[in-house]
Amino acid sequence: MMKMKGMNFAFLCREKPEPTGKKVAIIGAGPAGLAAAGYLVCQGHEVHVYDKLPEPGGLMLFGIPEFRIPIYRVRDGCERLENAFGVKFFPRTKVCFGNPNENGDDFVERRIDFEEIVKNYDAVLIATGTWNAYVPTIPGSDLEGVFPALEYLFKIKSAKLGHMDWDKVPPVEGKKVIVIGAGHTAVDAALESVNLGAEKVYLSYRRTIREAPAGAYEINLLQQRGVKWLERTMPVRIIGENGRVRAIELVKTKLSEPDETGRRRPVPIEGSNFQIDVDYVVCAVGQMPTPPFAKDTGIALDRKGRIVVDSRHMTSREGVFAAGDVVLGPSKVGRAVKDGLYAAESIHYWLMEVKE
Repeated sequence: MMKMKGMNFAFLCREKPEPTGKKVAIIGAGPAGLAAAGYLVCQGHEVHVYDKLPEPGGLMLFGIPEFRIPIYRVRDGCERLENAFGVKFFPRTKVCFGNPNENGDDFVERRIDFEEIVKNYDAVLIATGTWNAYVPTIPGSDLEGVFPALEYLFKIKSAKLGHMDWDKVPPVEGKKVIVIGAGHTAVDAALESVNLGAEKVYLSYRRTIREAPAGAYEINLLQQRGVKWLERTMPVRIIGENGRVRAIELVKTKLSEPDETGRRRPVPIEGSNFQIDVDYVVCAVGQMPTPPFAKDTGIALDRKGRIVVDSRHMTSREGVFAAGDVVLGPSKVGRAVKDGLYAAESIHYWLMEVKE
């Protein structure tokens, strides 16, 4: 398996190998798709990468703050794939079957039918990630000023990258923001709110800091930046005025006795409701896989909407593979990169008819 240096996608092949005559389409230019592209082009295959965003990088560029993944490193890696190894990128292009609408579709200028891609390539890799986000189904969730965290971060990064006007970014300067959740996406949304000049930022989580998915270290850093940590709280309703957010009502929770799996669940404490005046509510409570089809294509999904693959990363359709978060569910960049590399290796063996 080829190694990578940081996010530069600097593969061990120093020069372009002899072509195999095989052509591979990759749908999605995030970490899994880019890692796969690098591996496959180093095996001599022609690689075309389709992505709905205006430049490759996926959520590494358009969702994750630059202090975690520097913008220049992603761009340098993509430029090397394109200029040194001949990977062809097709930005602002959405490959889909049916008409699924997702976060991040703002820049789409062209749509290509999924079946057309399958017909025109020797192999296809689906690496479309998790672009749809959950919003709690509580009263007021449809008010102006309520955002899924993914959409919120996407707008901020798109503006920073120069692809979106700043007037399309929520104007949180001098405002009060509450973020619901305690994973890395929630932490990033809270920190970006601070960086954009929010007057006050709250972070609400239904469990304690010990259970926070982002870890106590990240939460403590936020508190040092002035973020108010509200542990063992959960939203009950969002209160509006003239159609937009004015406040949020939360309830305090306690952890139940362990169930049969050993898990302790948060339970609302009766009579503990309280309200906080806020202008924006950012919900970071999970993301859903977004395969490139809204209709039956003969590709199996599990009950969570993830694409089902075998040990070779092949889907239930011959010649169509999948990797990254669209298979794993929301994960860290490193895991998605690794999954993309393993899928690419399987694609190479399958194309060359080599037994694994």
